[in-house]
Amino acid sequence: MRLAHLHLPGLAPYAVASEVQQRIVAAFLAFKADSTKTCPPPTVITAEFKPVYTCGRREAGSLNAAQEAHLRRNGTADFYYTSRGGQTTFHGPGQLVAYPILDLKQHALSPRCHINLLEEVVIQTCGKYGIKGFRTGNPGVWTSQDRKICAVGVHLRRNISSHGIGLNVSTDLDWFRRIVACGLEDKTATSLAELGVKDVSVADVAKTYVELLATSLKGVQGVEQITKDDLPP
Repeated sequence: MRLAHLHLPGLAPYAVASEVQQRIVAAFLAFKADSTKTCPPPTVITAEFKPVYTCGRREAGSLNAAQEAHLRRNGTADFYYTSRGGQTTFHGPGQLVAYPILDLKQHALSPRCHINLLEEVVIQTCGKYGIKGFRTGNPGVWTSQDRKICAVGVHLRRNISSHGIGLNVSTDLDWFRRIVACGLEDKTATSLAELGVKDVSVADVAKTYVELLATSLKGVQGVEQITKDDLPP
């Protein structure tokens, strides 16, 4: 099988990516319920979002109206509660968001191994640009003990994984000052650009990430570029 890759062009609204993601998840779940239906291929959505703060399950409904208004920053950012794990994070221009949607059983992955794989592919991607990333005792990928370059948060339903990673390529790091990123005090965000990687687009990094993801997934041979027209209805 091949890894289907859908890259959303331009600055995508979070709501659009979320709707596309749910369509693919629904197709996987429909196949699990009725094997006469078509099984979708493992699919990864990549995008660069308009500014948005998203809140994970651990903080669902925990922010009051004033806190939400603070994050919306006079209408310059959106705010959504999501089904992924983790806490509040930022997505926006200059950041690669990648949502691998796949059946873990098809690729012999446990939930923990899936998280490790997503982190490892980010580490390999950073390495392609001369940046050493690594894991710490905290979630995500780091370039030092207190500088985080990539957030990771997933959702699982019947072994179908969705959501994924947010890798800072050239993100304006000021956006992260409005939150305690992923609930970790005294930690800061960094980016490839801040670490000296210049003139690399999010689309370029997306291509690198997806190619490395395809080589890391058991049973996958290569990448197939798709459009929204190729998705299940």
